[in-house]
Amino acid sequence: MKPNTLILRSAGTNCDAETAYAFELAGSTTESLHINRLLENPALLDRFQILALPGGFSYGDDISAGRILAAQISLRLIDPLRRFIEAGHPVIGICNGFQVLIKTELLPALPGQSGQTCTLTHNDSHRFIDRWIRVSSRSKKCVWTENLGELELPIAHGEGKFVPASEEIRQGLHDQDQIALTYSGGNPNGSIDDIAGICDPTGLVLGLMPHPERHVSSLQHPAWTRLEARDAEGPGLRLFRNAVQHASAVGSGV
Repeated sequence: MKPNTLILRSAGTNCDAETAYAFELAGSTTESLHINRLLENPALLDRFQILALPGGFSYGDDISAGRILAAQISLRLIDPLRRFIEAGHPVIGICNGFQVLIKTELLPALPGQSGQTCTLTHNDSHRFIDRWIRVSSRSKKCVWTENLGELELPIAHGEGKFVPASEEIRQGLHDQDQIALTYSGGNPNGSIDDIAGICDPTGLVLGLMPHPERHVSSLQHPAWTRLEARDAEGPGLRLFRNAVQHASAVGSGV
């Protein structure tokens, strides 16, 4: 049986359809739910084996990026989400979803630490950035980025600079192998240690600023007409496939 992925959206989410398509290409079924439906009935989470918080501008980022959606989750859904993760189910937050996971404290969740220990703040350029970049996988524990190597993905954010609260937190991320992705060939936003994505201590929860759902086909690349295999898979698809394979193995008891 295919694992079922919950695409959690709110007002302002605008990458939910692309994210659902990526998971379906990777072998999962998907269902898109508004946050209000899950707040009304948290037990709906039991229907799913993967959770995705897609990109966009949840609630317009009116207070700060991801803050309102993170507050809703923290107040009403944090315990069900922790049980979801404890059951071995993967969770991903892309761009705005990464900002949400940071503010809910599901990331980085370093052992012995509490409260929000990292942030994603304004790019060093003080401008919204929309371009293609290269990232390299780093963590050996993250189920999402296993064997990804280097890949080219687009970014689109104004608050993507990753900053840990202290040198202790920064060192903890390295020591606990929680740096999942780093920018290679140029840091677009000033993130500390070129960090593009981190995972939690279990390796199940991934947050990243680049958009892997926007490169699941070579036809999405701006240079697609010059590629030898114009209809090939995009490298972003491998990230989703890793999670689907993990969820399938957990579901089958492997």
